[in-house]
Amino acid sequence: MNKAIEIRNVSASYGDHEVLRQITLAVEKGEFLVIIGPSGCGKTTLLKMINGLVLPVEGEVLVEGERLSACDLTRLRRRIGYAVQGAKLFPHLTVEDNICYVPGLDKKLSKEDRRKLSVKMLELVELPAELAKRFPRQLSGGQKQRVGIARAMAASPDILLMDEPFGAVDEITRRALQGELLALQKKTGITIVFITHDIEEAFKLGSRILIMKDGVIWQEGKREELLHAPRDGFVKQLIGGM
Repeated sequence: MNKAIEIRNVSASYGDHEVLRQITLAVEKGEFLVIIGPSGCGKTTLLKMINGLVLPVEGEVLVEGERLSACDLTRLRRRIGYAVQGAKLFPHLTVEDNICYVPGLDKKLSKEDRRKLSVKMLELVELPAELAKRFPRQLSGGQKQRVGIARAMAASPDILLMDEPFGAVDEITRRALQGELLALQKKTGITIVFITHDIEEAFKLGSRILIMKDGVIWQEGKREELLHAPRDGFVKQLIGGM
């Protein structure tokens, strides 16, 4: 398989605080990688490195073979979908305008192009087309999160980064969104890197699961590998009753 993302001996710091230490990781195209670990272990920093929001103090990051240290980061970010907890939609824009925001940065979209794109993306996340003219305040939590995913997918990215995207919705909606995301990934073949604090969610979604602790990769593998051969007590406790 071809590598979508390569992280080579990367370290990162915020001031004097070292957040990541000598991280090496490869994500294959079409893979669904889930990252889990306690607060402060470096999960979000690692995710932000993939689209250049955080730069390493040493090591290098490559996306689809392109070194982030030598590329146009603005152009790169427009090729990578990014979805976060609570969706973070622009409150003053309609659903249609939110969805079309990133594609509209690169090319002028006609009114009809915008309508078609918003309808297509709403269908992809199983929302009715009539929501396109609503504002975020008129949506439920689950609808907002689906629109956030639709916006992240609107520019047809090959990579989708997700930082605890379902953390702000109720359990029933969360399960529905998980199922829809799996179906979406299977349909599109997109590479997904997904952060969660929920081991059950990690085991349900991930084709591979990466456990982090204290700024390093503590253990990685498929669900069965982690269940049958946890590295130590920390991993056993994280897995819990699974």
